[in-house]
Amino acid sequence: MVNDRQTLDLRTFAQPPGGGVEWRISDAPVPYPEATAAMEARVADIASQNAPELVWLLEHPPLYTSGTSGKSADLLDPRFPVFATGRGGQLTYHGPGQRVAYVMLDLKRRRPDVRAYVAGLEEWIIRTLAAFNVRGERREDRVGVWVNRPDKGSGFEDKIAAIGVRLRRWVSFHGIAINVEPNLTHFEAIVPCGVVDPRYGVTSLVDLGHPVTMADVDIALKQGFEEVFGSVKARLPEATI
Repeated sequence: MVNDRQTLDLRTFAQPPGGGVEWRISDAPVPYPEATAAMEARVADIASQNAPELVWLLEHPPLYTSGTSGKSADLLDPRFPVFATGRGGQLTYHGPGQRVAYVMLDLKRRRPDVRAYVAGLEEWIIRTLAAFNVRGERREDRVGVWVNRPDKGSGFEDKIAAIGVRLRRWVSFHGIAINVEPNLTHFEAIVPCGVVDPRYGVTSLVDLGHPVTMADVDIALKQGFEEVFGSVKARLPEATI
């Protein structure tokens, strides 16, 4: 079932006056508690208009995170640490080879509409995947971005990107995760995002036959973000924010 969020008008998400979004890339895996603490601080500064909006690209060491709808039964094999988080969604895996983008935007100044914001994130992912000739699609009954897998059988689809967001004073944080070349077996230790239908699995760009690098994906992410949300101000790679 195609998600009707694709019909939303996203043009009103263009950045407000006052400059571009800061764009940062961490060059080493960032521990999850360090990342969440940094996001909390930055969101507070953005809400108080003491810092610009920020997109932070990074990788995590292997771990699982559980969102506000997470269920303990979905953890089948606790092979890595599990972190409870205030983002929406259920249980998912993060680790090397997965590009995580934490997105801190002032939606009060842009457009205070959570549903439209999620549609904007979906559109950003879809445009990023299109740069590698991969057709990503929305689904009404499942979160994230999916690709059809007719090679696996009729009706089979795989998830290639996850979305989980949280808002505080209308400033967004958490964000998206695109599977570039993670170890897909680590998803077997959980019920990813609560999806139990055997027709629906998890994939990555490399698994689909696209041998792209993380740097390639970062370039596509930047271009897609600017098309949906407005210009960015690039910074040199940094370990933390």
